[in-house]
Amino acid sequence: MRFRSYDSLRVFGVVARRLSMTTAANELNQSKGSVSYQINKLESELGFKLFVRKNASIELTEAGQHLWHASQNALDQIDREIEQLRGHNPKSIRIGALTYFLSRWLSPRLSSFFSSYPDISLHIDPLNSADMLHKQNIDIAILWGVGNWEGLQSELLLPCPAVPTASKKVAKKISEIGLEQAIKSIPLLADSSGHTGWRAWHEKAELAYKPIASSLTILDSNSRVQAVIDGQGIALWDDLIAPELTSGQLEVVSDIALSDSGYYLISPSQHLSKEAQLFWNWLKT
Repeated sequence: MRFRSYDSLRVFGVVARRLSMTTAANELNQSKGSVSYQINKLESELGFKLFVRKNASIELTEAGQHLWHASQNALDQIDREIEQLRGHNPKSIRIGALTYFLSRWLSPRLSSFFSSYPDISLHIDPLNSADMLHKQNIDIAILWGVGNWEGLQSELLLPCPAVPTASKKVAKKISEIGLEQAIKSIPLLADSSGHTGWRAWHEKAELAYKPIASSLTILDSNSRVQAVIDGQGIALWDDLIAPELTSGQLEVVSDIALSDSGYYLISPSQHLSKEAQLFWNWLKT
């Protein structure tokens, strides 16, 4: 059966961003009852719940989060294509970002950027390390790290303390053999900083960095989350994996956190274009 309720997706996008039927109704200039009806109708057509109702508040389900990200990207792209077909030629910025950060933090906010700057077009590439900046001609990148982006313009965008996490099965093994032995015998999955993050964590924990010789490197950050869920090793993750922690797919295996870690805005150029600077400033608001 073909999906037909595309208008409802736009209503859903506002409710998902506001997490309030009343606030969404005010923004859409509709009644709360009308908005609620459209969401219920959309859920009925989709066959799954988009929100969990909790007294006076609502929260996105995991399926709702996925649909929100996917639908906003698609609808934003359609809007930009229409503008180009109308003869507009928006200025373009090339953004590089971790897929994990893009899907969980950046994507839901992009519609706000396009509302403020309709004449600027974004091209977003998956980016796994700072080494890829020049190869992909990136204007601005968003990467996780602990600072020290040598030779690059950088600024901390979102502080996000990181802690070691593992699947339930691996976490049980760590509990049995002890953390100090575990980090020497279980693969430590690298991140966009390479092994910088793990080295910094070992220093914070006052433990020698002696990882197992056999290792698993997964460049894509979303795939790396899944690898940890599948029991492939231990990885440093932050508050953005709250859904996996809540569901029990992942567990924190140490309270020792990299408190100075987070997501950084990075550029290979010290002089950004006017459009890139606007995007850089917008991200910080």
